[in-house]
Amino acid sequence: MLTVGSIDAMQFLGQQLADAARPGDTIALSGDLGAGKSTLARAILTALGFAGEVPSPTFALILPYDPPEVRIPVIHADFYRLDGAMELEELGLDAGDPALLIAEWPERVGGLAGQNTLQLRITGSDASERRIDAQPGQNWQARWQQIAGRWS
Repeated sequence: MLTVGSIDAMQFLGQQLADAARPGDTIALSGDLGAGKSTLARAILTALGFAGEVPSPTFALILPYDPPEVRIPVIHADFYRLDGAMELEELGLDAGDPALLIAEWPERVGGLAGQNTLQLRITGSDASERRIDAQPGQNWQARWQQIAGRWS
């Protein structure tokens, strides 16, 4: 569990996640409305080199980012408007080259798990502090331990 006490700290976490991320990974972001999922997703994309405005994919569902605008291919997805795993299959996220998937609201499609998945649940009772609980898949365990060690 990490405690993130400011926007700057959330951006620092985004930098750490971006440095650790690889094509084919999934970073699944859960939490209530306003918890900071989109803020963390934007921080990851910015740390990967994206210089523009990062819109929320709530209505588009998925927004792809490709080199050279980012260091590695990324798909930023927001599953809030979906209702189940069948709708996820219709998006065709398994097709094409491997990319880093940053997924908001994974619980809306039955959750995302696997050895390449880092599940992060963001909670907080006020605007100044967020708690981040992680469930790293096998391939994320050492990377997450290194990130979490910087917060101790």
